Amino acid sequence: MNVIEGARISWRNIREHKLRSTLTTLGVIIGVAAVITFVTLGASLQQDIISTVAGGNAATMYVTAQSPGDSRLPSLGGGGSVVFTQYDVQQIRQLEGVELAAPESGIAASTVTYNNSTVGRQWITVSSPGYFRVRNISFVEGRPYRMGEREVVLNRPATQMFADNVTVGDNITFTRAANDEKLNATVVGIVETQSGGSVLGIGQGEAQPKIYAPTQPYYERTVVSPSLRARQLVYGRILVKAESPGQVDAVQGRVFNYLGEQSDARQLKSQSYQFEVTTQGQIIGQIKQLTSTFTAYITGIAVISLIVGSIGIANIMLVSVTERTREIGIMKAVGAQNRDVLQLFLVEAVMLGVLGSALGAVVGIAGGYAGAQAIGLPLAFQPIWFVASVAVGVVVGVLAGLYPAWDAAHTDPIDALRYE
Repeated sequence: MNVIEGARISWRNIREHKLRSTLTTLGVIIGVAAVITFVTLGASLQQDIISTVAGGNAATMYVTAQSPGDSRLPSLGGGGSVVFTQYDVQQIRQLEGVELAAPESGIAASTVTYNNSTVGRQWITVSSPGYFRVRNISFVEGRPYRMGEREVVLNRPATQMFADNVTVGDNITFTRAANDEKLNATVVGIVETQSGGSVLGIGQGEAQPKIYAPTQPYYERTVVSPSLRARQLVYGRILVKAESPGQVDAVQGRVFNYLGEQSDARQLKSQSYQFEVTTQGQIIGQIKQLTSTFTAYITGIAVISLIVGSIGIANIMLVSVTERTREIGIMKAVGAQNRDVLQLFLVEAVMLGVLGSALGAVVGIAGGYAGAQAIGLPLAFQPIWFVASVAVGVVVGVLAGLYPAWDAAHTDPIDALRYE
């Protein structure tokens, strides 16, 4: 019996038992769909996070002091132990290969008011004017704030969080949460949105409002500099930009050496804390590792559905062998070989597996698209997964149908003809 004839007979048997065949392939459909959906969402999440992080600059580094138990992924919204003095910022700026160094910290505002419209609980990022260049944040309107002036910069979502939209030149008032002090500021710039307040940004949904202000005159946290013996502003993080991506490694080493040998932060930080100078490349590598591990874990759970589906195919094929015992006997009586019977049932099992996988791939793509749209992620689907799903269908079909087909092929023709 040639393959085409075997496929025709197998397809006819599948069509004659439409409901049974549909229920049999349902397990494979669900399994493949779940795998492709989770893999697509994982890839979409990874792409979104990497584009957010890499949207900065390949030459940018994040300098923090962290506990050994903390994540090595620095928060994009600031963070870490507040130990870097203004002296440290100035010294790092003078290191060879450093183009810019911008401190970063923040002010907790209990309310922000514009035109009698008030919103609550906002975090105001404070830094130097060079912060926007280090983070590669582009301006839509206006300009960066100036140090010492009562000026702020907003991102697009922040301009829309009041009853009326804020534009360049408008005045806003924010209340410092620590002492209820009201601070006035003029909006001098509006910048493009950068998604997420943290590297992973999970659960952020739409981009969050951001308010940026100069350290002077708004930031007040100070400490006595061990080097200058004078009170200075102190920050939680320093952002460093090398003169070129090719100098990142060298600059990273120089910053490490300064922090460990000469910095104020070396004496101000807790002994259990350690310095981290994290490059964009390191962040992206760590993100890929985290998201890949997460995706693999979720996908592994989804694979259980595939196992259940393959068991379903094996079960139905065993039932089919039993139902067609007399047919097998007649085939053998008229000259069919064991390999012909084996081929017949194996092809039928593979057809069921491939059909379930192909339909599961379509459902999985649709599920991945719907999921990505629902949580605001860019769709990242790789066509290789469709090919892989068909290959999975073949493998599932072969593994599930091998024993039933072997059992059918070794059926004694005399006993089969006597079977009622």
